[in-house]
Amino acid sequence: MTDLEIAQQRLYTQHIAAQTFATPSEIVKYMGAMQAQDYAGAKWAVGMRLQKSNDAAVDKAMADGSIIRTHVLRPTWHFVAPDDLRWMLDLTAHRIISLSASRERQLKLDASIFKQSNDALGKALTGGKQLSRLEMMDVLQQAGVDTNEERFIHLLMRAELDRVICSGARLGKQFSYTLFDDRVPRGNTPSHEEALAELVKRYFISRGPATLQDFAWWSGLTLTDAKTGLDVIKSELTNIQVNGHTYWMPKDQPVINTKAPIAHLLPAYDEFAVAYSDRTAAVNPKYLVQARHVIFDPSIIINNQVVGTWKRAVKKNEIEIVLNPFGKLNKVQTKAIEMAQKRYQKFMKD
Repeated sequence: MTDLEIAQQRLYTQHIAAQTFATPSEIVKYMGAMQAQDYAGAKWAVGMRLQKSNDAAVDKAMADGSIIRTHVLRPTWHFVAPDDLRWMLDLTAHRIISLSASRERQLKLDASIFKQSNDALGKALTGGKQLSRLEMMDVLQQAGVDTNEERFIHLLMRAELDRVICSGARLGKQFSYTLFDDRVPRGNTPSHEEALAELVKRYFISRGPATLQDFAWWSGLTLTDAKTGLDVIKSELTNIQVNGHTYWMPKDQPVINTKAPIAHLLPAYDEFAVAYSDRTAAVNPKYLVQARHVIFDPSIIINNQVVGTWKRAVKKNEIEIVLNPFGKLNKVQTKAIEMAQKRYQKFMKD
């Protein structure tokens, strides 16, 4: 399997090339978790994987709690289904806390301060309340907790990891928080091994072909944990050898071979790039240097690989899209990009 074929299969398993789900909660659950620190881009990452959706529908899913935006993989925000959040945090919270420990020591944050912060936030949100970030900062300052520098960011993240708070509805243009237990249902708690197996399965079903190293990068877990989970569900997957590396993917996955130029406009931090430790397959080999920031830049995909970047300008009555292709496009490719632009503009307007 070539890099181009790997990219082609990933577009299919990630539901970028073919959409079967109808709601934000369905695609988020299928993907396990979707990176979401750039909220506007993350909404499009959800929407472009659905049969029909719009920007407001993803906002609504956040507002009604059918998807949660929180720290659950690596020290960054992800969308996650509420009934997956408890068992995922069982796997990942200690890893995120460990990764953040050095900076938190520099900020003079310790267990007693985190407890003081958690207690104050939990009390302020009691009774179904939802508070904006600014209101949360005021709560902490009133409780005598210093929120200077990056401390406030770390205090909120720890409250998420400690299952005190999670995302609420948007209050105007501001994010809000509510009590974790008000939004996240209690259910059967899987064993550590069962939870690992489920996360590994979700990853390879929704992102294969991929390696164990890719999974470890995406999840923030160790290779030992990755192997433990894979051993449980290995019979549900298949694998191929490419340049000495083992790539895992769904069993009986059809071989995808689209020849007509199809274009996609991907947001920054999309799972097509960020879900893999090795992103070579995602980029047209002619443009590896130009696309070295493929995680951070909104990307133009043509014929399954990155061939440029794009950005949007939201004006009063229209969405203007500025394209930056890395090379000259022919008429067929230009037409494909025009169709991708129309799909994005429709998502934003409907």
